Formats: sequence, C-alpha cells, structure tokens
Amino acid sequence: MTLHILEFITQLVSTWGYLGIFVTMTLESMLVPIPSEAVMPFAGFLAYEGKMTIWMTVLVSTLANMLGSIIAYMIGKYLGRGFVSRYGKYVLLNMHHVELVEKWFQKYGSVTVLFSRMLPVVRTVNAVPAGIGKMNLFKFCLYTFVGSALWNLMLVCVGYFFKENWNILEKYTIYIDIVAVAAIILVIVYVARKIKWGKNTE
Repeated sequence: MTLHILEFITQLVSTWGYLGIFVTMTLESMLVPIPSEAVMPFAGFLAYEGKMTIWMTVLVSTLANMLGSIIAYMIGKYLGRGFVSRYGKYVLLNMHHVELVEKWFQKYGSVTVLFSRMLPVVRTVNAVPAGIGKMNLFKFCLYTFVGSALWNLMLVCVGYFFKENWNILEKYTIYIDIVAVAAIILVIVYVARKIKWGKNTE
C-alpha cells in the first residue's frame, strides 16, 4: 500500500465522513484497487474518537459493498469474459481470478460468495464470475451483505481497539488473510462433513 493511497483515503474519510466510506467502499467492490484494510480500520479509529459509530460505519460500508458488487455483477452478466480480457488489467483483474472463483462456484455453489467476501484478492472480484454465471441475484445480494458485514466489522474493530495504531493492519495483512483462509476452510470442511454424516444416517 503506497503512502499516497493511504493519505488519500484518510483525507477523504476524515473530510466526508460516512459519505467518504460509502464512496471508497463502493469503488472497492467495483474492482477499483482501494484496500478495505486501510479504509475500515481508519474508520474504526474515528469511531474510537467519537466522530463515528461502529454500527453505522459497518452498515454504510456494507451497503456500499452491496452497490459496488451489484454493478460488478451486472458487468459480468452483460459484458462477460470479454470485459475481463480487455479491461481487467486496468483494475488488477485477470482471467485467472475469474476462473478461480468459477471453480469455487462449481464446487461449493452460490455460498461461495459469502466465504469469498472474506478472502484475499477474490473478495473484490467474485461479483464478476457470479454475473457471468447468472447467479440468482437475491442470493448474491444476501451472501454479499452478510460476508461484507462480517469483514467490515472485523476491520472496524481492529481500528477501534488499536486506536492511533490503526494502520498496524498494513504490516500484518498477509497473516490476517492466512487466518481468514484457514478459518473458512475449516468451516467448509465442517459443513461438508455434517452434510455427509446426515446423508449416511438416512
């Protein structure tokens, strides 16, 4: 994360408040490379200072993620793979990302949207493959809302409890991503075993 991006985000959120959060998080879900790991912890710090509230910050950011994701979903649905091949490089998106998420859709179904909202890289690109595959829009919105809310709440709490050191997350992002991936894998394995066990007892 460059210093210029960090300064831009903090200035925007400091000046515009909730509107700044809404704009940046909408853009992030529209594939613009704005890291939520910078926006939300800083918002958490502002909540600690009493300039915002945790729950309103999470709600605003989650609704923003919903809007941006729906736009990206529509891009995938109506423009398809051609858009990714032609313009993906401008938003750090390539066919490998799309194919990776598509494989998860095939293996785990639409619930992939929920889990992938908390995974590195694919959390901001999962909407395009969902649109390409014409996933049910209601399910897409539901899973996007829940997954985004959980992710945003975690990041806001990091900023709230670390206070002036809210940007400590920048140094440890890779480790948090690893923990998130491991946790989600464990959940998937647990659910799969429960389903398998249920079928065996029928």
